[in-house]
Amino acid sequence: MLPLGTIAPDFRLPDTHGRTVALVDFNGKPALLVIFLCNHCPYVKHIRAGLAQLARDYQPRGVGIVGINANDVANYPADSPAKMAEEVKAAGYTFPYLYDESQAVAKAYRAACTPDIYLFDQARRLVYRGQFDASRPGNGIPVTGRDLRAALDAVLAGQPVLAAQTPSIGCNIKWKPGNEPRYS
Repeated sequence: MLPLGTIAPDFRLPDTHGRTVALVDFNGKPALLVIFLCNHCPYVKHIRAGLAQLARDYQPRGVGIVGINANDVANYPADSPAKMAEEVKAAGYTFPYLYDESQAVAKAYRAACTPDIYLFDQARRLVYRGQFDASRPGNGIPVTGRDLRAALDAVLAGQPVLAAQTPSIGCNIKWKPGNEPRYS
């Protein structure tokens, strides 16, 4: 996992409209939320309405939010950029959804699964890397975004984020053959 306190790794990736979105585009925001997503993962599908609502709640408060898909689309065509554009509309995402074709950004963030969630403060230091909430497909717990909302609220209030953080769980990122990371 990317250690807390790490400065946000740089990115410059195309969104679903072909526009380039970069880390620098979020300068001045009090917080930046980077979420590794994909279209087909049941864990992402499970939280997608809650994630869309979270974005509608926090973007007006100045939080920068970006979704990144790093999956191998040759073997997982449901995650192609064209399908990503469809997903943005279907899910109601109000944030840019970027395609990491080379998978270099996912590696820089040490992303492992979808969803994989990273929250950075205004100085772009990692303050939260964990689950959206305790809900999982089939466990009967409502999707609220409780854990992530608590972290966002702390950052926006200038308070420390709780050190006890539960890692994300979901589908493994679908690495291109021979491109699998070797995290240490």
